[in-house]
Amino acid sequence: MRSTPSWNSALTLLALPPSCYVSLPLGGLPDSGGTAHAAPEERMSLTEALNRFTELGAEWVLWLLLALSVISIAVMVERALLLRRRGGDRSLARVADEKLQARDLAGLRDIAGKGRSSQAAVLAAGLEKYDDGPAAAEESMHAAQVRERQILERNLAFLGTVGANAPFIGLAGTVIGIMQAFRNLGANVQAGASSSVMSAIAEALVATLIGLLVAVPAVVAFNVFQRRIKSRMNETQVLVHLLLAHLKGRPAPSTAAREHSKD
Repeated sequence: MRSTPSWNSALTLLALPPSCYVSLPLGGLPDSGGTAHAAPEERMSLTEALNRFTELGAEWVLWLLLALSVISIAVMVERALLLRRRGGDRSLARVADEKLQARDLAGLRDIAGKGRSSQAAVLAAGLEKYDDGPAAAEESMHAAQVRERQILERNLAFLGTVGANAPFIGLAGTVIGIMQAFRNLGANVQAGASSSVMSAIAEALVATLIGLLVAVPAVVAFNVFQRRIKSRMNETQVLVHLLLAHLKGRPAPSTAAREHSKD
């Protein structure tokens, strides 16, 4: 059990000369066991933590924007090559209509199988289910459309994200640079300090400019790719309706058999 200081100990402390009090611990007077209470440590506030973070400067923001720019350019080139490789064949709908009218399914299957476009892939999926009826062919073509859209839209979300957020990343770098400039001004107030602060602010604004230069091409590429993909999907929808119209317009097997027996 902890003991309390006795009256004799208190009187002894009061009798000490003033010079002796300097050597006493800051945490308080020692107890009878000779231990002193340590002063509580001060915790860093959130504002101080943020201020220390801003002391890192805005250079890391510029490197981040540079990395996003390089990745965006890589995505743009890869998507452009893919869309060109799987380019739309606008004449495929006309050829498919002619083949269906001539009931040349073998020739149409050969054309769809050799095609590399999204339209050819959707048409080939429908022709695989041609003998199973319109419902099966429609479901097969819709599944192929979903698969083609996923292939064409891959990585486009990254371009949209960069285009929407790169200006804010650059603005954050500008704010950090301005805070650092005013902190230096407060620590070194002298003649000519204002000119150095202005130059520091001008350098900080470069982050906003870089953010805009990264965002604008990403947004333009995102919109162009989305428009081309939408056009490509509309062309596949034409083939879907064309094949379904042919399937639904042909006579049922029982009806065709009855007409053949009458002849």
